[in-house]
Amino acid sequence: MPRPLFSCPAARLLPLVLLLAASGLATAQEAEPVLRRSKVLTMPGSSTVRPAVVMGAKSLQSLLDQQSIAEGEAELRYGELLLKADKLSYFQPKDEARAQGRVEVGVGGNVFRGSELRLFVQRFEGEFLDPSYFFSLTGGGGKAERLRFLGQQRVLADGGTYSSCPAEEDGKEPAWQLTTKQLRMDFEANEGVASGAVLRFYGVPILAAPTISFALGSARKSGWLPPNIGLDNRSGLEIGLPYYWNIAPQHDATLTPFIMTRRGAGVDSEFRYLEPQHNGEVKLAWLPNDRVANRGRWAVDLAQQGDVGRDWRYQIRSERVSDDEYWKDLPKRLQSQTPRLLATDLRFGRVVQREWGEAQAYARVQTWQALQGADPLTRYETPYQRSPQVGLRLATEADDAVMAGFRPWGRQARLEGALELEYNRFDLPRDALASQRADLPTGQRAHVLGHVSLPFGGAGWWLIPKLSLNAAAYSLDRAQTDGRRSMSRSVPSLSVDNGWVFERQTELFGRGTLQTLEPRLLYVSTPYRDQASLPNFDAAPKDFNFDSIYTDNQFSGVDRVSDNHQLTFGAISRWVNASQGGELLRLGLVQRYLFRDQRITPDGQPQTQRLSDLLLLGSAHLNSQWWMDAAVQYNPDSNQAVRTVTSARYSPGPFRTVSLAYRLARGQSEQVELGWQWPLFGAKPDESSRRSSASSSSSGSSCGGAWYSAGRVQYSLKDKRFTDSVLGVEYDAGCWILRVGAERLSTGRAETNTRLLLQLELVGLSRLGSNALKVLRDNIPGYRPLSSDRSASPDASYD
Repeated sequence: MPRPLFSCPAARLLPLVLLLAASGLATAQEAEPVLRRSKVLTMPGSSTVRPAVVMGAKSLQSLLDQQSIAEGEAELRYGELLLKADKLSYFQPKDEARAQGRVEVGVGGNVFRGSELRLFVQRFEGEFLDPSYFFSLTGGGGKAERLRFLGQQRVLADGGTYSSCPAEEDGKEPAWQLTTKQLRMDFEANEGVASGAVLRFYGVPILAAPTISFALGSARKSGWLPPNIGLDNRSGLEIGLPYYWNIAPQHDATLTPFIMTRRGAGVDSEFRYLEPQHNGEVKLAWLPNDRVANRGRWAVDLAQQGDVGRDWRYQIRSERVSDDEYWKDLPKRLQSQTPRLLATDLRFGRVVQREWGEAQAYARVQTWQALQGADPLTRYETPYQRSPQVGLRLATEADDAVMAGFRPWGRQARLEGALELEYNRFDLPRDALASQRADLPTGQRAHVLGHVSLPFGGAGWWLIPKLSLNAAAYSLDRAQTDGRRSMSRSVPSLSVDNGWVFERQTELFGRGTLQTLEPRLLYVSTPYRDQASLPNFDAAPKDFNFDSIYTDNQFSGVDRVSDNHQLTFGAISRWVNASQGGELLRLGLVQRYLFRDQRITPDGQPQTQRLSDLLLLGSAHLNSQWWMDAAVQYNPDSNQAVRTVTSARYSPGPFRTVSLAYRLARGQSEQVELGWQWPLFGAKPDESSRRSSASSSSSGSSCGGAWYSAGRVQYSLKDKRFTDSVLGVEYDAGCWILRVGAERLSTGRAETNTRLLLQLELVGLSRLGSNALKVLRDNIPGYRPLSSDRSASPDASYD
């Protein structure tokens, strides 16, 4: 949700619901100069329980039911209110307090100071002359010519200012400051209004408006948000001015008119809704006349989900753009993680829980928009569309009583099983290149997937025998080379999974640890079934890693089932800190042995090598500063690594992290990545001292600061060029943070999109410019925002 210019909830700023109980007391004796005297004022005969008024000072005088006068470090306490002054008078009949000389009011962590105060305590109405104020929630404050309290829920400041920077010694203005002619806060309406508002940064006006309105908390409020500013090599300078519209408690919208120096003007929009049974959002980006492309361009993104009754739920996710080059030219308006392949996905289903297990009925329609582009070398094979997919899944687990009589090896077993019945219609995307996809089949498939298993074991071991079945029947739109349009196949499979966990107490580098040894065996027997003549709609090879090697099929999806007669064996050993429980070290290896040749393989070539590649893994976190991970796929025949992924990260303290990664896929890619966040020079302002200085309004140095560097650089050793990278520099002045950077994204073999980033964060107020913080946070491992130890900086809204 967009958030307001200030963040000063009524509960923390001035919600002084002060119900004064005034009473008469005997006249106090003259106080000795070195002692403090205090009196408690109560209301005799009152049936309402109210806080007592407590006054204290070096000199305290009181007239029965009339007036109390305190001088010399005078104080008045009432509930959470603390009023201090050199001289303080309280007139009981009028419920009026007057204070002169170094007046200070503290309530809810907020502090107000001034030269003279007049306050009707119970009604909380009065005036404060030349006040300064500090808000504990935002860590900022300001000053005013006059502050008027207009009741329990309203306050009015004439000539009010606001900043989170502490006061300067020489009387100069803070580094940034919001000045107003008049500032009105209505806590009951959750609204603040500033008239004649100007935001200055080092005395230079950077934002101005006749009227600025804002919410006094995290609640939503209509109004203009800070401008968005971006610069890249494809669109030039872009400036957007978003307007947030709080339509209703369950509806809101954001409209952002923008202009690009190279492409022209357009508008971005977002509408969100939250109903009892339905919620979602719609985004539309419209550029009516792109001067570079000489056409109108648009992007639509829809996300919605809901409940239609009787536990039936639906979900819609759809994204579409106007043309194939949109992902290159206007990438920030795309939401998909695969910007060249945009999905439209409609799901509808119901899940029912029963004593015997779970049943799920579902239906789905999935289509694609493939952004291929004009370069034939960058075109790719698009996946099939499902139009539709309809299925039923059952998962059952026998009750303990059913298996009570079956206790192999003294252990109680539990029968488990699952069944999937599904129908799919597979088509090609309408915008797929017909010349490249003409030989690919389309049609229908009905399949059955099922398994039944009998797992049993103990605290330190398990044994899971399982029988599986993968059966499918096809009806194609076009006959195959052998003339068939209908075909089917059925593939059974048997697997036995066995694992153990052994533990012992040991030491690692002088520290007491618990070491585990976890061997595991997986036997799989799957007969060969000819599948070369069958279509492949959704099967793909699984990645060869520590997880996939312990599965009974090397393919995901349904259309391909690898024939297996194999044994997978491996072990992992962990060293766990005995006192804290954290894992210090992990080492593992795993390999697969074939008892016969495998004919259905991911690359289509029979596998005759009995022993598979050896998988090795290791990770270490021996202290709080170092993390290391490595995974290697080693081929013993060629005596070299086929794939390698290694990484290390060093983080000696806050805002200090360096990471290095190396990735190798032999014959395909070889890449090095360096990421970091590190101080360059200067001292980071201490948060506690900054707040203390601001709250006491004491003189101190201006916002001192420190420079930081942050970035992530990827270099392709195979292509000998830099690929996707981010470079940034940050300056932390305590009360404001400046971020400057550049982001480079590859959009082709010799094409890149370079975007400049500039963001000014005024701590306790707003962030202005492009969203550099999000780019750094999303791209740099271990990155920590410099403002993470401070109050949140809400976004502004003004009109």
